[in-house]
Amino acid sequence: MISLPQAAPRIAKLTALSIGVALLATACGGSSTPSSTGSTTPAASGIACPAPSASGGSTTAAGAGGSVPAATTTTPTPLKIGSLLPTTGSLAFLGPPEIAGVNLGIKEVNDAGGVLGKPVEVIHRDSGDTKTDIATQSTTALLGSGVSAIIGAASSGVSKTVINQITGAGVIQFSPANTSPDFTTWDDKGLYWRTAPSDVLQGKVLGNYMATCGAQTVGMIVLNDAYGTGLAKNVKAAFEAAGGKVVAEELFNEGDSQFSSQVDKVIAAKPDAIALITFDQAKSIVPLMTGKGIKPTQMFMVDGNTSDYSKDFQAGTLKGAQGTIPGTFAKDDFKKKLLAIDPALKDYSYAGESYDAVNLIALATEAAKSTKGTDIAAKLKEVSEGGEKCNDFPSCVTLLRNGKDIDYDGQSGPVSFSDAGDPTEAYIGIYEYQDDNTYKPVKEEFGKL
Repeated sequence: MISLPQAAPRIAKLTALSIGVALLATACGGSSTPSSTGSTTPAASGIACPAPSASGGSTTAAGAGGSVPAATTTTPTPLKIGSLLPTTGSLAFLGPPEIAGVNLGIKEVNDAGGVLGKPVEVIHRDSGDTKTDIATQSTTALLGSGVSAIIGAASSGVSKTVINQITGAGVIQFSPANTSPDFTTWDDKGLYWRTAPSDVLQGKVLGNYMATCGAQTVGMIVLNDAYGTGLAKNVKAAFEAAGGKVVAEELFNEGDSQFSSQVDKVIAAKPDAIALITFDQAKSIVPLMTGKGIKPTQMFMVDGNTSDYSKDFQAGTLKGAQGTIPGTFAKDDFKKKLLAIDPALKDYSYAGESYDAVNLIALATEAAKSTKGTDIAAKLKEVSEGGEKCNDFPSCVTLLRNGKDIDYDGQSGPVSFSDAGDPTEAYIGIYEYQDDNTYKPVKEEFGKL
């Protein structure tokens, strides 16, 4: 069994992240408030992560009341939005919350009278994963249906297989969950957008957080694709900048089913902590590690695998393990609305980002007075910054129809886009696993890119 060191004095020398991350604490359903000083309870393994502190109970500000004025411009062709989200494959657990977020957004838009005088239509298709050609087939079907925008894919690797097909057709691709830095410089004709921040941010937060927990050495097991290697690069850079050392980095490929070699090599390096940068392969990797004496408090997971494992592992298997997911914590009122859409929801990852994607597309369509993809894309940045703040479709479209400039802030947090279609600021949530192998929010970190 690996014995971990206590936090070294060097931890006190950590400086603030260059991206301007401010550590915040929140309870599920509460708003973010600055952390107060509190004691930390050392984990049995020797890692002592910063303790959460209490927070208030307010939620996202309510939208404007009253009726929504009629559209000043109407369209003969309704806005059609497609979704390309996973219902099969290694990220299938992300599909339900993302699809629920899309459907909630569509419902609220249509309850407010729709866009340009017509109800918005939505068409859902499966993205699968990179082991299949499902995404290409689904994209072809969506484009054939005349969509103006496609929300998805969840996987950066999948998006790389269809981004040229989508943007080449003059259609917006708007991902709620792509985090690969590669998309920032992609030649997408201004048609690729996302509400999830680049892994430059998640990587810095996770790398720095492991250091603040007292880890001086880290091992990593990494999915060998755009998502995995990109995130691992940024985790490593942040951790080493904090004075730590990555002592092992083992890759595996999508479709692999045996991970004993990677686990053995990482454990042999005797790291203080282990970062699992995977998708649902964690279901196979975690038992291999715990079977060899790794404690859950040594495990740090990411958005690709921070999921509900209550039906997969024995109680206590992951107790104390932690994970990061981009985006602010889902607030209680938002969860209730999502559960009304899909009562079977267990995870809420990227639901807010998906909901915000619908609202931003709808509002940009109103601002453009057009359902053409290129016209909508030209207004996405405009509706996300610089005007009067609003946070849902009814309040925002009311302002637009009254001739006001708007600044949409949504369920995923503040939304402001760079010229490349990336969020320029975002939250990263830190979660901790409970005895039943479900996870609860611990802290949020806010950063600007």
